[in-house]
Amino acid sequence: LRTARGLVVQTSAKVNLTLEVLRKREDGYHELATILQSVDLWDRLTVEPADSLSLVTSDPALPTDEGNLVIRAARLLRDAAGVNRGAQLRLDKRIPVAAGLGGGSSDAAAALWALNRMWGIRWPVKRLQELAERLGMDVPFFEGKGRALATGRGERLAALPATGGLGLVLVNPNFPLSTKEVYQRVPSGWSQEATGTGRMIAALRSRSPRQVAAALTNNLQAVVGPAVPAITKMKAALLAAGALGAVMSGSGPTVFGVARSYDHARAIRRRVTRAGWSVWAVRTQGGACIRQARSRG
Repeated sequence: LRTARGLVVQTSAKVNLTLEVLRKREDGYHELATILQSVDLWDRLTVEPADSLSLVTSDPALPTDEGNLVIRAARLLRDAAGVNRGAQLRLDKRIPVAAGLGGGSSDAAAALWALNRMWGIRWPVKRLQELAERLGMDVPFFEGKGRALATGRGERLAALPATGGLGLVLVNPNFPLSTKEVYQRVPSGWSQEATGTGRMIAALRSRSPRQVAAALTNNLQAVVGPAVPAITKMKAALLAAGALGAVMSGSGPTVFGVARSYDHARAIRRRVTRAGWSVWAVRTQGGACIRQARSRG
């Protein structure tokens, strides 16, 4: 079967509408309940046939070897599928790195998605998701669609209907925050119940931005906030600019606010723009997290 010469795909960022760290497990991971939601802030990945695997990126600070999840994803798929081919990959970054927006996970998922097609492997989504688990807990989510409940370590996914699109404002302080270091701050003996996630599922059914804003939950924020004052400042700026509610996404440091509409989100973005911060008005997405932009060749 002939395959396309190359592919260009867009791959989305995500926010955590809720993130509840429940307890530390015996395997060293934390038990989670989180609602992942894709948004229309995109990275772009181009894949083209080549004799070997190589990666170039638009961000010179990013590694282009095994230190990058894109290369690890490509090698993992090639080995798992028994494919003897290469690829030249180009990653154009818009999603900030180590920001709580899932950029690295999204890029890895895009590499699996695109190479699965270009190399003619044709694995179904479920099989790609099983492979994606070996790269990181958020990676399987990006192989699917816009909204999901994740439990366990984050690897157990249940799709949620993406009803009622939301306008959001993302604020990033332009410095990274290590997920590993954030989770290391969780006190020993930590124990919480997943009450906020149930509230959010009910709020999403209502399609009311105000109810969604009231149900925003991230119990990691209390752990990170004292060490990263910018998080409190960004949340306060969003609320002062008219956001209905605001919370840290994932392990931070990005904070996002819920708006009444996308137009309202754009107005909030203009009000919170300041030196040292990056601010985006975005919409939640209901469709696939990874989308083909165009074929090449």
